[in-house]
This record gives sequence, structure tokens and C-alpha cells, in this order.
Amino acid sequence: MSTVTEHDTVVRGGTLIDGTGAPGYRADLGLDGGRITRIARPAGGDPPKGRTTVDASGLAVTPGFIDLHSHADFSIEGWPQATTQLHQGVTTLVTGNCGWSPFPQDPAGLLREWSDFLAPETGWDFTDTEGFAATVSGARPAVNLALQVGHAALRVAVMEGAERPPEPAELGAMRALLRAAAAQGAYGFSTGLIYVPGSFAAEEEVRALVAEAAAAGLLYSTHMRNESGALLPAVREALGAAEAAGGRLEISHLKAMGPENHGSVVTALAELDRARERGVDAAADVYPYTASSTTLTSRLPLWSMDGGPPALLHRLADPADRERVAEGLRARFGRDVDPEGVILAELADGPYSGAVGDSIAEIGRREGTDPAEAALRVLAAHRASVKIVNHAMSEEDVVTVLRHPMVSVASDGWVLRPQGAGLPHPRSFGTYPRVLGRYVRELGVLDLPAAVRKMTGLPARRLGMADRGRLAEGAVADIAVFDPGTVADRSTYTDPWQLSTGFAAVLVAGVAVLADGSPTGARPGTVLRRPRPRRPATR
Repeated sequence: MSTVTEHDTVVRGGTLIDGTGAPGYRADLGLDGGRITRIARPAGGDPPKGRTTVDASGLAVTPGFIDLHSHADFSIEGWPQATTQLHQGVTTLVTGNCGWSPFPQDPAGLLREWSDFLAPETGWDFTDTEGFAATVSGARPAVNLALQVGHAALRVAVMEGAERPPEPAELGAMRALLRAAAAQGAYGFSTGLIYVPGSFAAEEEVRALVAEAAAAGLLYSTHMRNESGALLPAVREALGAAEAAGGRLEISHLKAMGPENHGSVVTALAELDRARERGVDAAADVYPYTASSTTLTSRLPLWSMDGGPPALLHRLADPADRERVAEGLRARFGRDVDPEGVILAELADGPYSGAVGDSIAEIGRREGTDPAEAALRVLAAHRASVKIVNHAMSEEDVVTVLRHPMVSVASDGWVLRPQGAGLPHPRSFGTYPRVLGRYVRELGVLDLPAAVRKMTGLPARRLGMADRGRLAEGAVADIAVFDPGTVADRSTYTDPWQLSTGFAAVLVAGVAVLADGSPTGARPGTVLRRPRPRRPATR
């Protein structure tokens, strides 16, 4: 119990949901030096006094939300205010997911070229984890970032993304870059085995890198090799790599794409449970939507992306190669890609800028061609940098995955600005309020303490963060205050640029970044560094 007579800040009158899944209880928080120094229940003596008071009467007080799956490393420099996140109660973003991180950079600048589909808002004035962390810190973000290093970045740096196995020396170089990222404070290593160039890696390469990550104490996050008809083999591959390495596994945004695959998440979760029974430290995360969002090139045959976007554009200019690419895309139609559900979401200025919001099937009908050729026309006209929203999942599957006790809530978002162009996926704006409003309050899929645990304590545990994700004396004072009765997402697929509502206050390390429902302008966030394991003292 703190002996402080007047705290820096007191959060008064709220119901504390502590992040463990336990029922809420009425208490006040005393905050000092960026940490929680006192939890005072009403019957525990005089209420704490503070130089600043946050009135939480009638509201829920929780740890700040930790987003295990964000791509904000490509957008934080452009909008360090992180407005969309503050309105959701998010205080920490875990980046470097799906195999993509903006580091380590290669001397030729190929990573910048390959990352164009992410519309990066970065100056690229860094080369490694340490340099990127310094750049972000210099931008003074409103929220924290915890970094992961991406497999695609390693492969581009060492192999220029080639479609072939690495030579032993090349694999050694990737392992060395991974060790360097770990030494500079990265929390995890990620793969995107559905995306080129990660998809070029055989299982042996992945296992070698997962073993390196595990040896360094990193979390292994994976966008698996398949999320449709071969979902279960992909789950087994991910679990096998973690089990062989003795590492921690996070299966990213677990889902089943395509109507014929709906329901297979039940078996996927059963595989996860059996692995955990064997002692594998494995878990997953999910976003509360039935559409995904990615790059249009991810729907093309793998060979077409050998050499990256420039090579694809060269192939599309050759009639024979172009037809082969189109045939490869057509082969997926009706199996795991529905052309009516592949919607253009964002692309640079060009001939198809006005088609944002249209499906590739609609474009094909308008131009008198089929959806595959329509997709290739869009890619060719926009430097192969086209974001899509893909409607292909079922609500029942979302509920099934969300209910699992070892599944965290994560956004897979990247938009931090409150306003902009295009039709980005609403998950950047509304993931957490959507769970709290729709799946807790309206549908009763989860109770409030269970949902908060999936946003706080569970992701903190996956990352090995001992002093975040919970309300406890000594913990970092990352805190969200919201009204469970009104919290709601407003962003939709057709009108995504809408901030969520219901959050009264958000604090990062005890500093109010949202007050009375509006950003304060304070930017106390930082790049978190994974603590290095302590070596036993020698005598």
C-alpha cells in the first residue's frame, strides 16, 4: 500500500476490470511516476487524493488495450497522434506482423519497393531495429509500440526475395539479422507465409528461424500458409515449428476463408488445444469482422511475384505471361476467392481511382471482361499496389474463435489518421469497441471481464510483459476508462472514416492522452524494449 498522501493522478469512482478475467470491483487508483501506486477500495480508509483527478463514476476502468497485431510501424511516423487508437482505448501496438517490418533494410532499397502496398508513411532513414526505434521515438507517438522483425524483410535483405531455398550462408545471414533484432529489443519474429516472399520459404527454413527466435526469447507470430482449404495443415505446420523449437506461438487472425471452409476453425482450435496439452505454448488472435483486408497481389499465383512488384508488372506486359497469371487467379475462383467479395479499398491516383468500393467482378462487367483480367488491369495501372477488402468469412466462425479462452482480440489495422482517402477496413477504427459493444453488450458472446482479459492480460502474457495488461500496484499506468453501456464502433465498410465512441479517458504511463472523450495532444508513448534475460551471477 502506498504511503503517498497526494498522488500525481487519481482515477476515482470507477469499476475496476483488472485484466485477469476476474469480476470487476469498485476502487480508486492512485498513480505516480507513470505507475499504479495504490488501489483503494471504498472501505479501505480515506480515499486517495490527487493533484489531477479522472472522474470514472459509473464507468469501467481497465488496463489500456494491447493490440497484438498491428501494421502501424508503416504509419506511425505519418500520424504519431494515433487518433484512431486513442478512441478505442489502445495504448500499445505490436507491429512487424505478417512477416513485414520496415527493418532490416537492404542497401538497394528493395524493401521499400516491396512494401509499397502498405502505403508506408516513413522516411526510411534507418537500417535496423535500433534505428527504427529511434525514429519512432523522435516522432513522439501518443501510444507505445512493441516491435517484431518480419521474415519478409529478412528474406529481401539477404536474398532479394527470390523464389528458391536459401543457401546455408544466406540462412545464416537471416539468423544473424534476427539475433541482432532481438538484441536491440524486438519482442517477436513474424512470418507471412501466404505472402511473397515469405510464401517462397519451405518448412525447413521457417523452422530454423523459429528456433533462432525461440533461443532469443522472442514470440513467434504467423500469418499461416493457408486460411482456406488447407487451413488445418497450415495450423499443424505452425504448431510443429513452435513445438520443435520450444518457442511461443501466436497464430495471427485465425479464420477460415471461403464458404466451403466455414466451420473448419472448430478443428483448428482443437489442434491448438491438443498442442497445448502436449506443452506447446500456443495461442491465437482474432478480429471481429467477416472480411479481411490485404493486397490484391496476394490472390495471384506465387510464381508471378518472384522478383516482387516490378517483376510482376514486367510479366503483365507480356501477353503469354499475363494469361498464365490470369489463369492462376481464375483457378481460385469458386474455391477460396469470390470475385464479388474482392473490393478495391485503396490505391494511388490512376485510371481506377474512381473504382474504389467496386468489386473486381463489377469492374469486369463494366469493361466487358472477366474478374481475373479486371484484377490484372487494375494492378498494371497502379504499379501492383492495390489494397482490397475481401468478404469471405462467417459470423459463426468469428464467434467460435472469439470465445476460445486462449484467443486475444487484435485488429490487423494500420490507419492512425482520423480522416483520409479510400475505403480502408473498419478494423483500424473499431475493433475493440465492436467487441465490447456488439459481442459483449448486444450478443452476450463474452462477459466484460473475459473480453477485457482478451485485450489486456492475455496479450501482455503472450509478449512476456509483466508490468502491463493488468491493474495492480506497481504496474505501468496504461489505463482506459469507458462506458460499457454506450461504447460502440461507428466505422463501416462503406463509411470507414468514423471514430469509435464511449471512451472517456485513456492514459499512457499515467499521462492523459484522451480526456472527456477527446485527444489531449499529449504524446507520451515510447518504443518498448524487451528486457534481456538476466544471466545467473557467477561466483
